[in-house]
Amino acid sequence: MTRCLVTGATGYIGGRLVPELLSRGHAVRCAARSPERLRDHPWSGRVETVRADLTDPEATRRALDGVDVAYYLIHALGTGRDFGATDRRMARTFAAAARDAGVRRVVYLGGLPPSGPERASEHLRSRGEVGEILLASGVPTAVLRAAVVIGSGSLSFELMRYLTERLPMMVTPRWVRCRIQPIAVRDALRYLAECAALPPEVSRSFDIGGPDVLTYEEMMRRYAAITGLRPRRILPVAALTPRLSSLWIGLVTPVPAPVARPLVESLRHEVVCREHDIAAYVPDPPEGLVGFDEAVRLAVEHVGIADVATRWSSASVPGAPSDPLPTDPDWAGGSLYTDVRESPVDASPDALWRVIESIGGENGWYSWPLAWAARGLFDRLAGGVGLRRGRRDPNHLRVGDSLDFWRVEELDPGRLLRLRAEMRLPGLAWLDLSIDERDGRTWFRQRALFHPRGLPGQLYWWAVWPFHGIVFGHMQRNIRRAAERA
Repeated sequence: MTRCLVTGATGYIGGRLVPELLSRGHAVRCAARSPERLRDHPWSGRVETVRADLTDPEATRRALDGVDVAYYLIHALGTGRDFGATDRRMARTFAAAARDAGVRRVVYLGGLPPSGPERASEHLRSRGEVGEILLASGVPTAVLRAAVVIGSGSLSFELMRYLTERLPMMVTPRWVRCRIQPIAVRDALRYLAECAALPPEVSRSFDIGGPDVLTYEEMMRRYAAITGLRPRRILPVAALTPRLSSLWIGLVTPVPAPVARPLVESLRHEVVCREHDIAAYVPDPPEGLVGFDEAVRLAVEHVGIADVATRWSSASVPGAPSDPLPTDPDWAGGSLYTDVRESPVDASPDALWRVIESIGGENGWYSWPLAWAARGLFDRLAGGVGLRRGRRDPNHLRVGDSLDFWRVEELDPGRLLRLRAEMRLPGLAWLDLSIDERDGRTWFRQRALFHPRGLPGQLYWWAVWPFHGIVFGHMQRNIRRAAERA
């Protein structure tokens, strides 16, 4: 059994690599400055966790004790102007500790250097320097160099997602026409995991990428087509410097400007693989590497689904490496707007559940009947189902039942009713009605979720937002009162 250390397990790649290693029968130890951030992962009980700051030589040495293969997945991007110096300091500390601990292999995921003669951005330069430090450590090292990783939570992918979804027309920097060779996150993880078995004499860098070479502009257009958005109009101009571009991105997307700026400076480079030597040690799968279009489909197929929002707290198993994880940044996964209301109820959970399960149809929605009737009428005029479907049974529901212009997507009797909207909307919407017992009291929680589709979806949410307090506020209060009267 190979004993593996994964640094950066609270990050994007590290959190997805751990289950890949476990599935191959490896023993895994995770080193993190805040190990408590790993507790909601489904695999947390199967790994050893240690607290370690890689700027601390002693803590790093203890973390590497008894390790065969060490994964270095740390980057200081977004920590300040001197992130390059921080990267170098941590890499030197790690390299020395790995050598002293007798680690037999180090694996590092870095960035592809520019294909042209221009000087690399600070971000790519820092990643290259880290790779050189690790290769010079005396420990056999595999440096995997990748460009844009396609998967939910990947910084470059999230940037593309937000820009494409929110802007049907874009005035962009010229870097959108630089060629890039993206790689699907599942292929990147396969390479990382398989590198644990590389022969000891292999100590070098490898370029890794998918089968497609595209410009950022082409990727945004193809993302729009795959996700069903209208074709995007993109006008590249020379006036947008990296600083202006990062400010623009900070305005349009939730990606923080300190993170966006180094990334934008890197995107102005053409980054294409010069070799595919990794295939001599990790052969391509029989079906081939995942192409860009399929990688995007895998990344977005769960976006906006209510389970994504609950999956993190319930620690259920993610469906694929492309899915969001609890440790992804708060801004990852696309927009998912929520309206959450909660209140105590002076009634038993059973009494409250009877009211919740009987909602809709002839029983109504406990809030502004004229408003619900008007929404149903507008939906019918738009070609939707409106409120005319009613409900199958006046008191009981089952998964799959139609309920006016909703459908029952999940039903946990006595605890949760989840409805998925089937009215005409520029996006996807759900309504959760749930019951909890805390401190000897019954609590009623009501949560509306909306995943907008393009700019119309963004505008729709903010247009109806002022009415949420009226409609959902009355609904919360009246359901509570009905349960208390029962």
